[in-house]
Amino acid sequence: MTEGQHGRGWGSGPTLRRSLGPQAGKFHGLPQAGKFHGLPPGFGSIWMAVAVDLVGFGIVLPILPIYAKRFHISSFRAALLVAAFSGASFVFSPIWGRISDRFGRKPVLLVSLAGTAVGSLLTGVASGFALLLVGRIVDGASGASVSVAQAAAADLAKPSERARLFGLLGAAFGVGFVAGPALGALAALWGPRLPFYLAAGLAALNTVIAARRLPETLGVGSKAPVGLQAGGWTGLLGGPPARLVPLLGVAFAAVVAFSGFEATFALFGQRRLGFGIASAAAVFTAVGAVIVVVQAGAVAPVVRRVGEGRTLIAGLLLNVLGLALLSAARSWAVAAPALLALTVGQGVVQTTMASVLAGRAAPGRRGRALGAQQSAGGLGRVVGPAVGGALLGVHASGWPYVAGAALTLAAAVVAVGTVRELS
Repeated sequence: MTEGQHGRGWGSGPTLRRSLGPQAGKFHGLPQAGKFHGLPPGFGSIWMAVAVDLVGFGIVLPILPIYAKRFHISSFRAALLVAAFSGASFVFSPIWGRISDRFGRKPVLLVSLAGTAVGSLLTGVASGFALLLVGRIVDGASGASVSVAQAAAADLAKPSERARLFGLLGAAFGVGFVAGPALGALAALWGPRLPFYLAAGLAALNTVIAARRLPETLGVGSKAPVGLQAGGWTGLLGGPPARLVPLLGVAFAAVVAFSGFEATFALFGQRRLGFGIASAAAVFTAVGAVIVVVQAGAVAPVVRRVGEGRTLIAGLLLNVLGLALLSAARSWAVAAPALLALTVGQGVVQTTMASVLAGRAAPGRRGRALGAQQSAGGLGRVVGPAVGGALLGVHASGWPYVAGAALTLAAAVVAVGTVRELS
């Protein structure tokens, strides 16, 4: 990342004022496009807000089950804390997306960031299971930062640059899940509650800065914002546009297959490949690093050459190849190319799936579509590990990856027809 991509070096010149029109006077300190390799004005602020939000998430998530044990709760209740976050996110992500279509991206992003602060603070001050559960539900219910940030990036981007901006937002995950756990581990040296106070303070500061620096993007590049159709507040509870449902099914299937791999590979590697804890951790670190590199630098040139739809399908087919090879792997010579294909494919799919959805939704429906995708992904991350674990069995069979490859191949077939129909 350059300095501008991290959101530093703020200015407020005529380029910004022309791009944001009457909104320009409200958002001082946004980067000027010409100085940062063609990034749209305001994107640096969006990226930084999401990255810091994910750092806070990374601080909390790895240590939450251990922290919860201090209250002598059962393993089931500890798992329920994680499930409560995912469940709340599943329910509220589409709703927040639709609210962002109606009232703008900035208010929803601010609510999301503030919700992270409140949820982390409640978790830190909790003295029992009930308040811990409330803290996780608040955090999950307000967790719309990624999908709304994607909608904001799509508002700002030209179609040819949309995949690039989505890739950079995807790379923010890597920042969050590297820096977050490291900061959480350091803070825990001074007390078990401190990581949660740190996450809350970071989110609160992020909210204050974002209130000043984030632009309102809905309507940029168009004559007027496109709001929800008639239906008042009841319209906020409706489903995604019908023509995008097949693409959401593709997104769900891809997440189920990949999360099934994530949940089972440590045991599979231990029993099939002789991996220890350090080896498995090294593999997952490498997987994360490759996905970040692919999202930040490799996807955009491919999209410019062959288009979003074909790139998405290619990513799905790479996932099929990787999972199929991995199911038969009994040596590192087979596992290494399998993991490379799967990791590159996943980096491509994560970026282009969101970009394809955003490009095929009207500006006033992007939040709705991307919120639905985030919800589908959350459900997939529940189903994938459960099914993968059941298929793995005690003998570490390759069936989770056979099933994942078959499911992803079916998703690729659906994607071929759907992308062609929507193009």
